[in-house]
Amino acid sequence: MPAPNSAPSGAPAGDRRAHPPPPGDPATTLDRFLGGHLIIEQPARGAHRAGLDAILLAATVPAEARGLLVDLGAGVGTAGLAAGLRAPGLAVQLVERDPATARLARANAARLVAGGRTAPIAVIEIDIAAKASLREAAGLGRESADIVIMNPPYFAPGRVRASPAGARAAAHVLPEAAGRSESDGGGPAPSPAPGAARRQGDGDGLALWTRAAAALARPDGMLALIFRGDALSDILAALDGRFGALAIRPIHPRAEAPAHRLLVTGRKGSRAAPAILPGLVLHPPAGSDYLPGADAILRGEAGL
Repeated sequence: MPAPNSAPSGAPAGDRRAHPPPPGDPATTLDRFLGGHLIIEQPARGAHRAGLDAILLAATVPAEARGLLVDLGAGVGTAGLAAGLRAPGLAVQLVERDPATARLARANAARLVAGGRTAPIAVIEIDIAAKASLREAAGLGRESADIVIMNPPYFAPGRVRASPAGARAAAHVLPEAAGRSESDGGGPAPSPAPGAARRQGDGDGLALWTRAAAALARPDGMLALIFRGDALSDILAALDGRFGALAIRPIHPRAEAPAHRLLVTGRKGSRAAPAILPGLVLHPPAGSDYLPGADAILRGEAGL
């Protein structure tokens, strides 16, 4: 196992520098998050690498939260484990379909437990698009989660050139839309207009994720997701009829730049109107350091 990367000053979300593993070691790195309180083993290459987005997502979870948190598409577990550190009263379920990635998530969870974490952490190896009966058999109870968090793939098939590495492609590209039953957390899938060719849109694939979240969240349960900054209409369409009281926070790389991420929270079944929250600016006009507000979040000293 490679030695932990020591995060340099100004890189609290994880050391982004390349650290090739020593000869004979697995192609993984150990990266420090939350000021070093969370150490995550993840692939060095050929797969999605967790970083800033996962920590921002975890920061939406209230520190006083209790009950069960489910991290859909958890990858190596960064967001869910960071949320568990932030809210120690939460039990955590990490849901990941890729066996190799799930093994890393289990190792990361075990490391956290060895460090003193007492609330339960489980890794559930299943595709979120699986039938409700299969999810329940795997341990994902219907309407069991107080909080569901997710960092879905950002792009629809055909919108971006997928990586030749299968694990990375799966993390970046949304699945094709599929039909579903009422028991999966929503009504029947919309049909294309007569005579029109069906076109895969970001909202279609994203709806697979929000349907799963709606099936798992208890009534009035919280959902938190992070997605592309240019996809607000897709997010709203995917959440419509499932989650309300939406709070939308734009994330800007710099004050003068458009938002490149959107953090959205909501409540299952709520009919309350959405709200646009003040944006979070990550960096000053010049340089790569984080501004104090963002730095405090990435070090685990503040929430969103």
